[in-house]
Amino acid sequence: MNHKELLIDSFHAAVAAADPLNVVGQYLPPPPKGKTLVIGAGKAAASMARAVELAWPKDAPLEGIVVTRYAHGTPTERIEVVEASHPVPDTAGETAAADIFARVASLTADDRLIALVSGGGSSLLSLPAEGISMADLKAVTRDLLKSGAPITEMNVVRKHLSRIQGGRLAAACQARVTTLIVSDVTGDDPSAIASGPTCPDASTYADAVAILQRFGVTPPASIAAHLQAGIDGSIDETPKPGDARFAKVDNIVIATAHKSLQTAAEFFRAQNITPVVLGDTVTGEASEVAKVYAAMVREIRGYNQPFRAPVALISGGECTVTVRGNGRGGRCVEFLASLAVELDGMPGVHALAADTDGIDGTEDNAGALLGPDTKARAEALGLNPRQMLANNDGYSYFAALDDLIITGPTLTNVNDYRVILVL
Repeated sequence: MNHKELLIDSFHAAVAAADPLNVVGQYLPPPPKGKTLVIGAGKAAASMARAVELAWPKDAPLEGIVVTRYAHGTPTERIEVVEASHPVPDTAGETAAADIFARVASLTADDRLIALVSGGGSSLLSLPAEGISMADLKAVTRDLLKSGAPITEMNVVRKHLSRIQGGRLAAACQARVTTLIVSDVTGDDPSAIASGPTCPDASTYADAVAILQRFGVTPPASIAAHLQAGIDGSIDETPKPGDARFAKVDNIVIATAHKSLQTAAEFFRAQNITPVVLGDTVTGEASEVAKVYAAMVREIRGYNQPFRAPVALISGGECTVTVRGNGRGGRCVEFLASLAVELDGMPGVHALAADTDGIDGTEDNAGALLGPDTKARAEALGLNPRQMLANNDGYSYFAALDDLIITGPTLTNVNDYRVILVL
């Protein structure tokens, strides 16, 4: 097996460990006395819905609606799938969210709500608070995305601009709630995933304002007024931990980055390559994280420490990119472009970085590959990785080398997968 195939196969193994079709069924509750409503939001929502249908008793009532990203749908029989925009919300998502909220609020104590939550749900399940337009919500979302704010902090803001997130969905439900969660956030905090529609929220309006200020985002007037009203106490806070309404709610994380990284580690161990999992909670600027990893690679190559080759350095999490240029990119190709600069064609080093949802940022690739020949091939094409990195144009760099990884939507999402193979 060549090194590219080895890296790509490890990525597929990591993704398979988070495939809803492989994990959802074992966590489903028994049918209730009344009806069962399935709702969901996120990049994995359609595949999670299909997994519910396959595992649910054929003679038991089942209905529902889930919203996923455009092109992330899959055929279902009893649960409606709606496609909407991500990472910036749109009216399709708003309409679906309003429908979901109304149907959840109509449930009785004899019914059961099964909520399917995965990464991307924050934008897909957008139901702006009263007085906030979708246009204003789009504007602040775009600015936050460009600012380099971590997803967990972005979601604090989103919770306080929503009628449905930050636990408000569960608070409006009279039925017992079982929420199955595919985690795309570091630490796997259920309240941070898809902005926690069924989880109590410890953050405040003041926290949201502080985040906007810290990342230099000036919100539209309607949003500024709404947040100030929350601080003043003239509108309700999100429901907090300890709220009695959550006694009927079970939030269960069923797939995580950690499990996917461990599966990849087992894959490399079977190939007689020592795996080292560096963590599933790696955050920070993608280009800076690459510099740290490159320093470790140099230590291994030069001194056989802290690990001896052959070794696979595996990590997950969600890096950020502060956009300064106008190129085509995503956090995975940004990481690899920076790694290419740092390693400078070092022999015996191969790397892959890809998003487990199959989409790196807003492009059509999951990620890309890097090898010891990348530098020479790029120079032959007149490509300068430093210049392209400065322009946030990692996509174009790896596209020209034919080293993009294009899988299409994987219908799951446990964040980024990175591996550096040191031989």
